Amino acid sequence: MMPAWLARFMFRLNGMRFVDHNHGNWPKKCVVPTGPHTSNRDFPYGIYARAAAGRYIQFVAKSSLFKGPAGWAMKFMGGVPVVREKRSNFVQAVAKIFAEREEFYLCIAMEGTRKKVDRFKTGFYWIAREAKVPMVFAKFDFGNRVIEFSKPFYPTGDVRADFDFIYRHFDGVQGLVPENSFDYDPVVLEELPSAGEQQGSPQS
Repeated sequence: MMPAWLARFMFRLNGMRFVDHNHGNWPKKCVVPTGPHTSNRDFPYGIYARAAAGRYIQFVAKSSLFKGPAGWAMKFMGGVPVVREKRSNFVQAVAKIFAEREEFYLCIAMEGTRKKVDRFKTGFYWIAREAKVPMVFAKFDFGNRVIEFSKPFYPTGDVRADFDFIYRHFDGVQGLVPENSFDYDPVVLEELPSAGEQQGSPQS
């Protein structure tokens, strides 16, 4: 991982600010939902952000992608292969990684695409629930020229209330490609289970 001073220099060089609301006092394990993700150019800023925060934030992908030179490159960048057993789904497989490690920070792009979306994927939430870890939100706000990490947010179990909070946190934040940024319409909450309707993580 690059030195923190170099990462902060790169932010200044690109006219960006970096804010860590945890002031370096992070939980030992957390999911790091990130957005808006509108461009491939988000990647180097993510590298700078994890170095500036002093946390080796990683990402996961299916194990079949970690073969050969490409697999070596993915591991070098922080990739972690996920091996799914026949009786487990992806959420459970990633939660197992959390259980096996003393320290683990997992970045997940919530949109799952660089195109404009009207709702986020929900996997990051169910992973946090299953692993019993908080979420630290990474906001890539190019409109205000700042990348910031939030304080930890612990899922309450009320899925709609939790996603209302998450959606509002990212509502209107301008990505590198402004037209692909996320705008929140509360109607999307109707597709989520209400409190008490879902007790565990989905199976897909």
